[in-house]
Amino acid sequence: MNNTVHKCSECGKQFKKDKLYLIDKTYICTGCMYGNEKPFKIYPIGVIINNLKRNPVGFGVVGSDKVSRIEIIASQKPFMYRLEDEKELTIIYYLHKAGHIKSIFHRGLDGKKTGLFATRTPDRLSGIAVQNARLLKIEGTALFVEGLDAINGSPVLDIRIL
Repeated sequence: MNNTVHKCSECGKQFKKDKLYLIDKTYICTGCMYGNEKPFKIYPIGVIINNLKRNPVGFGVVGSDKVSRIEIIASQKPFMYRLEDEKELTIIYYLHKAGHIKSIFHRGLDGKKTGLFATRTPDRLSGIAVQNARLLKIEGTALFVEGLDAINGSPVLDIRIL
């Protein structure tokens, strides 16, 4: 466990690193970021398996998988009833390898200078991503989808129809 302590640039209090966000190379505590809002728990329902990983330079992902496998936790199987009837799914997943957050930067696709909310960067405050994918087949509790750019090991939070 990392017990490193840093000072919040907003309130000046000392906090362990797990209670801080690194935004624009400056530490900000959760209290200054969210005020009195309380966090809540979300449990994953599965995990994404493929050979995609974050591009170490630039933006996007690297790897050759066009098809990703989503392994659903066995206890979730009853919720998959007739899912095979659907062709397009919306996958909600957690960006478990997110990096440092920048509030304003140049987007990778068109170079336009924008704020975080006007981008598709995986380096987000919430760490939540939403993407549509085409359902190819289901084998047991494994969904095979096309068009998902989530990296290997990304926890799946929910699945919905398009």
